[in-house]
Amino acid sequence: MKQILQHLRTGQIEVAELPAPGVRPGHLLIRTTRSLISAGTERMLVEFGKAGLIAKARSQPDKVRQVLDKIRTDGLLPTMEAVFNRLDEPLPLGYCNVGRVLAVGAGVQGYTPGDRVASNGPHAEVVCVPKNLCARIPDGVSDEAATFTVLASIGLQGIRLVNPTLGERIVVIGLGLIGLVTVQLLRANGCHVLGVDISPERLALAERFGATTAAAGGQSDPVVAAQSWSEGRGVDAVIITASAKSDEIIHQAARMCRQRGRIVLVGVVGLSLRRADFYEKELSFQVSCSYGPGRYDDAYEQAGCDYPFGLVRWTEQRNFQAVLDALADGALRVDELITHRYPHAQAAAAYQTITSDRSALGVVLEYPSEVATAPRIEIATAAAPAAGQAVVGVIGAGNFSKMTLMPHLARSNARIA
Repeated sequence: MKQILQHLRTGQIEVAELPAPGVRPGHLLIRTTRSLISAGTERMLVEFGKAGLIAKARSQPDKVRQVLDKIRTDGLLPTMEAVFNRLDEPLPLGYCNVGRVLAVGAGVQGYTPGDRVASNGPHAEVVCVPKNLCARIPDGVSDEAATFTVLASIGLQGIRLVNPTLGERIVVIGLGLIGLVTVQLLRANGCHVLGVDISPERLALAERFGATTAAAGGQSDPVVAAQSWSEGRGVDAVIITASAKSDEIIHQAARMCRQRGRIVLVGVVGLSLRRADFYEKELSFQVSCSYGPGRYDDAYEQAGCDYPFGLVRWTEQRNFQAVLDALADGALRVDELITHRYPHAQAAAAYQTITSDRSALGVVLEYPSEVATAPRIEIATAAAPAAGQAVVGVIGAGNFSKMTLMPHLARSNARIA
């Protein structure tokens, strides 16, 4: 099967031929039909990969501090070797997958082969995904529309943290894919929405979804627009779905809010908060974690231990299901968000589009109906070893294998198969 990988050292995008995964207990084996490139997140990854070492370091100051700490404890050469080995590891891309179930792992109930499911699987022809990260697609929702399930759940989780009520006035700053989905879901909740962005095209889309809009980036003052829109009282809440290094967005969000307003950060912006902004109005500020409760909890995601429905109403899987219901009901429209479609084999062109064309929004990858599902791939047969030479096979290519085990084997004159 084929899977899209990125090489972090160079930024190169590769459609690699890999063994297909097998089904595992608690998982679903899925043949992918469509997947969605997350233009914001994946653009950042690609641009990070293409950047030089100095630019990489500048964009990851926390990682730089970890490297400096490691240099103090382990020394310069071992640390640099570890850094370069990490950069040489290919990174699977993608987390918005739709396909049909090929096999159901032991302990999984409610699914049968042939079911259409949305999951957070990567851009690969065959994926194996834990059951709590999958959701069945209603009959009225197309595969293409369902690719927005996971991405939309990120916006939905931000809305759940804001806890909006009917009639509230809420600002959405940043009208990329997640921002435009957030606008629609807030409107479905009975909220008035003000969308803020620098792109006239995205502002126009937000207006089609029922939002009032205000331009940013020096074109106008979004704070003044928000004060006018809220009749001078300040807005009830701000959801930030933008990506920027500046702290100004947080400052603007605080100035927009009424007394005891709420700010939820879904995107990635500078976080040098000004105490006076929050102190004078007693504002609340919260960072939203991805798709919802359960994210990064191995017991939930990998072991399949669900949270009690009565205690945790909206887990990440239940957020997936809520988004799919909104797509089925027509409360969420995504056809207008799709700007490009590419065959999976043309992934390099797709990623070139999201990095070079800032008007690109939803980029959908289409997969062949027939794929190779062999659990292994053939490699060229090596020549017979010299007499007395040991032949060693190594399974696993983690840091220990690459930095310790393999160099020692190489020095022993063994042939590594």
